[in-house]
Amino acid sequence: MKILVAIKRVIDYAVKIRVKPDKSGVETSNVKMSMNPFCEIALEEALRLKESGRASEVVAVSIGPAQCAETLRTGLAMGADRAIHVEYPGTLYPLSVAKILRAIVDAEKPGLVILGKQAIDDDCNQTGQMIAGLLKWPQGTFASKVVLDEENKVATVDREVDGGLETLCLDLPAVITTDLRLNQPRYATLPNIMKAKSKVIKKVTPQDLNVQIRSDLEVVQVTEPPKRKAGVILSSVDELIDKLKNEAHVI
Repeated sequence: MKILVAIKRVIDYAVKIRVKPDKSGVETSNVKMSMNPFCEIALEEALRLKESGRASEVVAVSIGPAQCAETLRTGLAMGADRAIHVEYPGTLYPLSVAKILRAIVDAEKPGLVILGKQAIDDDCNQTGQMIAGLLKWPQGTFASKVVLDEENKVATVDREVDGGLETLCLDLPAVITTDLRLNQPRYATLPNIMKAKSKVIKKVTPQDLNVQIRSDLEVVQVTEPPKRKAGVILSSVDELIDKLKNEAHVI
């Protein structure tokens, strides 16, 4: 069985985000970029399924500008067999990404599609659900455990919900989105990093996939959250109660 994993290039999670002066977005020039952490978890799970003999091939795909090839190289170094780069220099929103991935699924015919539940740059948490809807495939979101049964062609997914865990049984092919507690992604070893540099990344465009990109959303303004007031040290419980009652008005 082939597994398709979608990965996204985002600002590194450790970087302090800066809003552009014109408030049109966040600053990405001269900023460290890396693979979205939830995508790393999705790729790790696909690799573990392959290593356990439940998958024959792992294909990584990324959509975006030329620099996305670096993120795909990281995926190849982690252990992906092949990589596909859909080149598009502009801004993409979840529905457009889902349409592109549907076209790739139609061409690659994977038995399972795994994505991170969300990207840490926009926090949309929509792409996986949209792909499942477009493909009319069953979906298991926020997965914290995945078990494949190839004989019966089903996947059992434990997903995290507010009340605890919910267990789903999905007929394959299916779409799964990964949560933080599913696994701990591996680090790419130096030999694998060197090998990944020689691997070919297939490049296509949305036009090659017969997908028309149109903007269905408009970002009006991006602003920083309000700065928090400095804390104060109180000398007694009575003073704390007074402030909670007369200043914060919470009691």
